[in-house]
Amino acid sequence: MGETEQAPPGVDTTVPSPARIYDYILGGTTNYEVDRQAAEKVRQAMPDMVDTAWANRGFLQRAVRWLAEQGVRQFIDVGAGLPTGNNTHDAAQRVAPDARILYADFDPIVELYAKELLKDVPGTACITADFREPDSVLEHPETRSMIDFTEPVALLLVTVTHFVSDEADPWGLIRQYMDRLVPGSYLALSAVTSDRQMEGAVDDLKKVFAKSASGGAYPRPRAEIARFFTGLDIVPPYEGAPAEVCYFGEWGAEDPVAADSEGSRWGYCAVARKPA
Repeated sequence: MGETEQAPPGVDTTVPSPARIYDYILGGTTNYEVDRQAAEKVRQAMPDMVDTAWANRGFLQRAVRWLAEQGVRQFIDVGAGLPTGNNTHDAAQRVAPDARILYADFDPIVELYAKELLKDVPGTACITADFREPDSVLEHPETRSMIDFTEPVALLLVTVTHFVSDEADPWGLIRQYMDRLVPGSYLALSAVTSDRQMEGAVDDLKKVFAKSASGGAYPRPRAEIARFFTGLDIVPPYEGAPAEVCYFGEWGAEDPVAADSEGSRWGYCAVARKPA
């Protein structure tokens, strides 16, 4: 995006946005100098950031495809970020053309760009809403018109919870969402971890996002990420694996050993089903 290009109304280009930083890391063009500078600071703390981003993106795509293959036809993608290659609706509708996808993000630029991308795509919509306010997502008129809450729903929270502090209780927030979904619904979640990372790198990462629109970053150890799935039945990430969280690259991988890169070890993920 050229520096002389006018930003859309309501978009603050003086503060880095997690959605636009992620867009830059993935090679997108919907970002500003402030986002690129922040991303390069992230790179200093996380040299494998591109590998990490694509490993995480791969988890999303494989998980959505798997969920559609299980018969899920409704997806709520919270913290969706800016549209890029092989989005949630692409992965879901490739398996099930009748799948419905509701995107939500707290950054208004996401809705602005997504509406243009999705205008000719049936079964899709995008809203501006904050994960930390479940009603803003679940009770939004667009959500209520698109999602049938008497049928199973896949809730996607891909690299979202590490922007929510312990004080804001992301575990409790997830319970609020899942309590409102029927049995047979799923949670697909990934989150950045502090495990195996040098303390200085984690601190640097926190400093970058403390100055972003998210207000902070909170990488967590494996046990605290596993807590997000309390009360749910975790799906084994690949054949022969135990039913537990795994690194980004491993979930659904044909060759889990080859997928276990340094970048993918920056986060854990899992897919879990709400039991009857």
